[in-house]
Amino acid sequence: MSSGRRGGGGSRIGGALAAAIAKSRNTAPAAAPVFSPLRALGRRQLSQVDLIGQSLSTIAPATGMIFIAAWIVSAEPGFGGLAAIIGTTAVVVAVAYCITQFTRRLAAAGSLYSFAFHGLSRRATLTVGAALLLGYLGISISVLANAAISLLGIGTALGIDLPGTGPLLATAVLVAVTVAVIAVRGVRFATRAILVVETCSLVLIGVLMVTGPDIDGTLSAPAISGTLPFLAMLVVLSMAGFESAAFFGAEARRPLTTVSRAVLVTPLVCGAVFVFAGWAAMSGNAGAVVAAYFDGTASGASLGMVIAVKIGVTCSWLASTLGCAQAGSRLLLAMGIEGTMPKSLSRVHPRLRTPYVAVAWFTVASLLGTCAYLQVFVTDSNTFDGFVEVAIVTAYTLLAVSCLRFLCRIGEDAPSTTVLAAGVAAVGAGLLGYLVFDGVVHARWAIPAAVLIVGVSGIVWARVLKHLRPESLETMGTFDSVETADLLPGSGELVLDDAGRPRMVPVRPGAGLGA
Repeated sequence: MSSGRRGGGGSRIGGALAAAIAKSRNTAPAAAPVFSPLRALGRRQLSQVDLIGQSLSTIAPATGMIFIAAWIVSAEPGFGGLAAIIGTTAVVVAVAYCITQFTRRLAAAGSLYSFAFHGLSRRATLTVGAALLLGYLGISISVLANAAISLLGIGTALGIDLPGTGPLLATAVLVAVTVAVIAVRGVRFATRAILVVETCSLVLIGVLMVTGPDIDGTLSAPAISGTLPFLAMLVVLSMAGFESAAFFGAEARRPLTTVSRAVLVTPLVCGAVFVFAGWAAMSGNAGAVVAAYFDGTASGASLGMVIAVKIGVTCSWLASTLGCAQAGSRLLLAMGIEGTMPKSLSRVHPRLRTPYVAVAWFTVASLLGTCAYLQVFVTDSNTFDGFVEVAIVTAYTLLAVSCLRFLCRIGEDAPSTTVLAAGVAAVGAGLLGYLVFDGVVHARWAIPAAVLIVGVSGIVWARVLKHLRPESLETMGTFDSVETADLLPGSGELVLDDAGRPRMVPVRPGAGLGA
């Protein structure tokens, strides 16, 4: 009896499908087809591996291993250090889970900025956009400067000494131009190249941390605070950009699945790598790698080991520079499409399918910032890093609030998701409060100023847009939407509403071929 009912249901479904197909054959093509606003990027071309490679490259985990191990060696926090790394990783994974509540439902080029619009006000969304832009630009400036320094460091180890800022600036220009060319060349080529480079760097640094010899002597690493909150912020900064796969939702195959996996997997992998680096430092194995990177052969390390470490870290810096350029350019592209930034940023190369104008502007901004960084922050980057940390934490905190409101609005909020998102928002707000308090107590006013600047950025931006391009405030939140070609003819018709967003309506009478 039950088998018969299933068979009857299957017949009805098959009959409905056959009727829909027959109807599609007798339906004329849409007179005015509707296209996704992100169609020019080339939809459905990136695989799961490409997306994970993009996120890993932006983080540059090999460099994070070096600096976390240096902190462990210098501060000697014991198992408290490993606990801080694990705890911070858990918070970042919770942030990733909040992000996946959007990536499972939307595919966008603006990542957190595009997602925030669906749960926050326009001013708060612009604050997320400003924080994200400042964060990625800051990361790009830092990694580009360090790539140039590291490249010259290889030359110095080989006996080719080029002192002064001139060679540094020239090397930075060379790296920036190379990165821009690769980013414009094509997204698949870039993501696969940086995945290979970053994987090799990770393997090399990991092996050296296990097999490195014991080296006696004092480590001359940069000044490192001994507090565990500092280590937590270092881990957050080292993981910043883990969500960069979300910038490629429009270009990914099965984006609602593959982007979500990449966003969740990346912080787990990096957290495991950082815990390994902490363990290696505590056991004494990582000391040789850290000393070789910061002190060269003066540490007692062999020339071969110094060269190997510097090549591995340099490759990681280069991969991160490229990852930032790819992510930052898509953020600018999304803003250009909406009109919240100049429209010229929305231009996409017709053959290569890359946002070449946005890549150029992001690379130029990074290069100019790098020139300033090499003049001002090269010896002590704590203030600069603190500003970037504030921007990143602000974006993650507001995204968690947006997640709460978004799920509640669509009626899909669950107790577990609510608790997790509320916890992330509370931790983020608490961390920002701690940074402000610490800055005031120790008269380090740069961090409180950074919190103020990032906090009011959305208000100022919204006011400027209201006077210059008020229509852009109505077109925010651009994401990859269904196109006319994605629909079975006769099943419905796509039209654009007043805000320019597609919506489906019944097929108009008389739309058939025989009409």
